[in-house]
Amino acid sequence: MADGGARRLAGLRDRLHRALDQALPGRVHLNGAERDRLPGTLNISVDGTTGPELLAAAPGIAASTGSACHSGAATPSPVLRAMGLDDARALGAVRLSLGRWTTTADIDRAAGTLIAAVRALSPHSP
Repeated sequence: MADGGARRLAGLRDRLHRALDQALPGRVHLNGAERDRLPGTLNISVDGTTGPELLAAAPGIAASTGSACHSGAATPSPVLRAMGLDDARALGAVRLSLGRWTTTADIDRAAGTLIAAVRALSPHSP
């Protein structure tokens, strides 16, 4: 993270967040603090989708959800619930991680894939 690596990652993270937020106005919610957070992690929920549903519809995106499956039933993450998120938002959480080799092209491709997935899951929403 030396030589501006953290600043570069934070910029890429914010680029991804902005792209999603602009393409899906009012539907993308940041889970966690806007400031003082890890530079290479973006945890969001998108209204109208669950994390597993979104990732299943987004081929090529390697991410994790904020929920765990137990006996076939998805349950909200206790951490996200402790942060005050309601069940729907906690079940919708997706954690996207960036790394040293992440490029602007990777971010733009990920944003496009996620936006297309959300639109396919809820075709009557923006």
